[in-house]
Formats: sequence, C-alpha cells, structure tokens
Amino acid sequence: MNQPLVCMTLTGKTLEENLRLVKKYEKYIDLVELRVDHLNEDEQLSARRFPAMIYQPCILTIRRDIDGGQFTGGDFARTNLFARALAFANPDKSKNFAFVDFEEDFHIPSIQDAAMAFGVRIIRSCHNMTEPILNIRERCDIMRKTGYEIPKIAFMPHSLSDVLNLLREGEAMTQYEHILCAMGPEGFPSRVLASRTNSFLTYVSPEEVIENTKAIGHIDPITLNDMYHFKSINQDTTLYGITGWPLVKTSSPEIHNKGYAAKKMNAVYIPFRSPLISDTLSFCEGIGVKGLSVTIPHKESVMYYLHEQSPEVAQIGACNTIVRKNNKWLGYNTDAPGFRRALEEFLGPVKIKHKKVAVIGAGGAAKAIVYVLKQMGARVCIFNRTIETAAQLAEKYGFNYCQLDPHCIAKLDEYSNLIVQTTSVGMNSTGPSNAENDPIHFYDFRGNELLFDIIYEPSTTPVMKRAAIAGCRVCNGYKMLEYQAYEQFKLFTGQDYETV
Repeated sequence: MNQPLVCMTLTGKTLEENLRLVKKYEKYIDLVELRVDHLNEDEQLSARRFPAMIYQPCILTIRRDIDGGQFTGGDFARTNLFARALAFANPDKSKNFAFVDFEEDFHIPSIQDAAMAFGVRIIRSCHNMTEPILNIRERCDIMRKTGYEIPKIAFMPHSLSDVLNLLREGEAMTQYEHILCAMGPEGFPSRVLASRTNSFLTYVSPEEVIENTKAIGHIDPITLNDMYHFKSINQDTTLYGITGWPLVKTSSPEIHNKGYAAKKMNAVYIPFRSPLISDTLSFCEGIGVKGLSVTIPHKESVMYYLHEQSPEVAQIGACNTIVRKNNKWLGYNTDAPGFRRALEEFLGPVKIKHKKVAVIGAGGAAKAIVYVLKQMGARVCIFNRTIETAAQLAEKYGFNYCQLDPHCIAKLDEYSNLIVQTTSVGMNSTGPSNAENDPIHFYDFRGNELLFDIIYEPSTTPVMKRAAIAGCRVCNGYKMLEYQAYEQFKLFTGQDYETV
C-alpha cells in the first residue's frame, strides 16, 4: 500500500477563511476535506466553488450531528446540498470535488451515479461516536459494494485494546484502499501510525480551528509532520512512547523525536494515553513498542508489571522508564538524575546540605526527588494532603512530615529554604492563584525562598507567579524533563542524546 496521505479538515465558517488556511498549510498536506456542515448557511450554497479555489484534491463532506457533525437540517436538505455541490461538473476534473463522503446508510442512486459519472470517488463511511467497532474488515467489505468506493471506519475506543484491534485488522488489509481511525485521546496512535493500518489517509486540522475537532483527536499538520515525521513512518519504524492519564499535554515527543531525526534513526515516540497501565502494556506488547516513559498516575503501579528493576527503582519505589528486552519489561528511574542535574543548575553556588527543604506531595515524582535530596544531605519535610502517605515516605529516609493544609504554615515556613512542588496541581493552569491550582495557596512568600516546581506547562504556574512577585527565585520543571529524557534516550537507543 502507498504511504498515507495527510488530509486537512476545514471547519471554517466561510470559504475564504478555509482558503486562507489551505494556503497557510499547503506544504504540509496532500488533500483537504471541506466540512460543509461547519459553513455558514449562505456559504453552504456556494460549496461547489471551493475545489476551483485551491490546488489540492478536495473531499466533500456534510456530516450529520449523529455522526459527530454540525448538520441538523434533515435528510432532504442535506441531499439537496450534495446535489448542488456535485452539479455542473467542470471538464477540468481538478476544479471538481475529487471525493465525496457518504455514510453507509446514505444511498441516493441519482447522486451516487452523478458522482461516479463525474469521476468523484465515493468514501463510504461508518462512524460510532460512543462505541468501538470491532469487526472492521467485515464492515469495510460490506461498505465496498462496487469496488469503486473507499470504506472508512471511525470510532471512539473504550480502551487501547480497541485501538490495538484496529491496528491488527488494518495491518492485514492490503487488497483495497480504506480509511481507519480511532478517535479521542486513546485513539491518537492510530492517526500517527496510519501506515500500520494501510490507511489511505489520516486527518488533521488547522491550529486556528482545532477546537472544532479536538475532542475526536485531531492534531495540526505541522505537528504531525515536523514533530512526528509522519511521512517517514513505515512498517520498520521502531516505536517508543509515553503513557499516563489524562496526559493532556507533553513535551516529551518533541524532545525524543528530535533526537531520532538528528541521529537518522527510523523511530518515533508517541503518546499512549490510558487510565490503566495494564491496558498500555498490553497495547505496547501488541504493536512492538520498545520503550516507554511513564508519568502520572502510573509511576508506582507500573512496578507490578516489571520483570526486572534497577536498584534506583527498588530504592525509590517509583519507575518512570521501562524498556522491552527479550519479551520482558525492565524498569528504571531517570527522574532522579534528571532532577538532581536541573536542581544543581538552579541552585548554582548555593548548597542545600543541612538546609531545610519542603517537598510538596508524596507521589511517584516526590519519591525520586526525596531520594535525591537525601543523597544531597538536605533536611526535608514532606507535605501531603494524605498524612499517611507523607509519613510512609518520610519515615523511609528519617525525614519529617506534615499534612498539607492551612494549619501547616508554620512548619512550611520552617522548611522554606527550598520548596519543591511535585504534584500536578497547577498543570495547564494560567489563571490567578486559588485553592484549585496552587497547592500552597495559603502560604505567603517572604521573598527569600527558592521555589522549584516540576510542572513545565505552563512555564510559569500560579504558585511560581506568586513567589516571583514576592521576590523569590523560581524554576519550572522543563530542565528536569529534558535531562531525564536524555537518560531515557540512552536507555532506549544506546546512544547519547547530547551529541545531537
């Protein structure tokens, strides 16, 4: 099968808006899909003009609301729009729609005959916005009635096992062109790995209107091409990735994929999102993933599935890196060396030996950080909402602990030479500080504290902003992310990232 094409879905309100988007992204895409259901009502009547306005082949789609679209006007009105958009075919086929997307239950012989007569290929689609579709090959065979149609299946998976089934079935489908896609956050790998399913195309959306398709898992064409190197992925590409939940944003793919490109490796690093680490591991074993970064909330639960673990993992009690060798998962912790290097850069000449350090949180990241602080000779107090968890971690190293609430202000002030924030509170939050986005919102900074927040998205969290305003020196977690990723890269590939 040929390399999948990149199809940009156009959901602008006007033809002119969509034209501007095509011109902006034209070097990243192979064809476009005009979503007439997103156009203003008066613009819908002029959809026929659009193919002649651009140079790329164009799919005509008028998606019903029951299939995840915006069209609510009824079958008669939609049929008329299809007829109007396909009528008056131009002798120059490049000025006509190259494809039209009809659902599997939409059969209007006159329109179908007109499309075929004008050389417009029919995509026969099946969408399920709430449930997985398992009998993929069978459904595609049924939809492909004439041999002229391209069957398309898109569904919302319940787990990565549903995505694995799609990848396995698609891998064996080499007899005819088809389009396969799992939607939503868990379905994301099916878009990047479209070559594994022999899919005719994969869908993207312009950054400007991506909110219209974000829920079903679209990314922008620049990210697909420049970060994931989509056009280079094939059956021989080595797979790596990151798992966590909800894993809304992560910079790890950018770091790792940059390294593979620089080293000229046929490899790609992809997010595999799942609330269950067992689901992720089964999926990764099924598609041959060689290494995984492990993030919130799986750093501790993944340890139950390891065949071997490094001494650091055993001591820390958390694992953020696993490597697949000889059908076994080997576990490592690169958070610890990544944090130490980033912290030492942040501290500069300041030494924290015998200094009092507050660690906010007691999860997987905190375990690695407390391990490092013990090595560096700091005196630590662990603050956590669940006091029992804080006590368990603190007692392992002979440290102090305290419940994280407004009553801990005096203790937090005592241990405030350096404050290390290890929780996910504040992630993806840019608003003013409050109890929801600032784990120590009740603490008033004096201005002489050092604050290290392991969050890197946003680059300045609400607690960092408060501390900086008070005069504190602050640092986010991006350097820690970078340095632990370099360690992972070496474990995955055997090569040093920093020679990139």
